[in-house]
Amino acid sequence: MAYLSNFNAETGKTILVDILKTVNQSENSKKLAEAKANSGKEMIKMMQYVFPLVMQIQIGVIKDYGFPGNREGLVQFEQIIREFEREDVDIARLRAQIRSIYLPPININSTNDVLI
Repeated sequence: MAYLSNFNAETGKTILVDILKTVNQSENSKKLAEAKANSGKEMIKMMQYVFPLVMQIQIGVIKDYGFPGNREGLVQFEQIIREFEREDVDIARLRAQIRSIYLPPININSTNDVLI
């Protein structure tokens, strides 16, 4: 767990940027586009087809930074990032970009706080 002792906001940003770069690589981008096309705008299908691909990509990247290359490593990374995003707008922005890959946009009527 030595990777945790050196982990800071800058390391988090670097990893998030690497995740986005990896997502945008030709092969990954193609797989994600196909999964999104098969999912349409249905949340369940997005979580079934797109989310696992994004998870796979994230696990591959975080492994290079010393995190375990499995779901537990990804959960650990996400927990740390959530803590940092409360104080760092760049981390919040990068994490939102990653989440937007597998979460379809949700329209909210801010007047009544009702989902449309």
